[in-house]
Amino acid sequence: MSTSKPQFVYVTYISTTPEKLWNALTDGELTKQYWVRHRNASDWKPGSPWRHEDYDNPKLVDIAGQVLESAPPRRLVLTWANPSDLADPAKVSRVTFEIEPVKDIVRLTVTHEELESESAMLKGITMGWPIVLSSLKTFLETGTAIPMTTTREGWH
Repeated sequence: MSTSKPQFVYVTYISTTPEKLWNALTDGELTKQYWVRHRNASDWKPGSPWRHEDYDNPKLVDIAGQVLESAPPRRLVLTWANPSDLADPAKVSRVTFEIEPVKDIVRLTVTHEELESESAMLKGITMGWPIVLSSLKTFLETGTAIPMTTTREGWH
């Protein structure tokens, strides 16, 4: 099935386990290390809300949505939108994290779909995903994230 809306796909290989990668995506104490000091907050059950919130001030929510699928440690599917756009289906996109063991490492495929053409969200994730996912890889492999992704100030 083809779609007229743009999508963004990022694939990387990480020297880690599926369980450690899953935890790094869903545990707020870990996401703050590599994702611009943000916490991904949810109970990670299908149908539950999730929020990408400022670690130091949880009232600041940059992205929000709903957990569509959760199959630890292999697959996580979320809706994704600016909190003010959650009621507008045209502005809600979908992110799928697929975690697959390959020999003694893990392949992470992030597919961000149903994006609005020429939107600020499309432009933001096109720049943001490669940096965040590179920092995630570096964090899992070395214990230290890319410096510009460890504080909100480093990002801008």
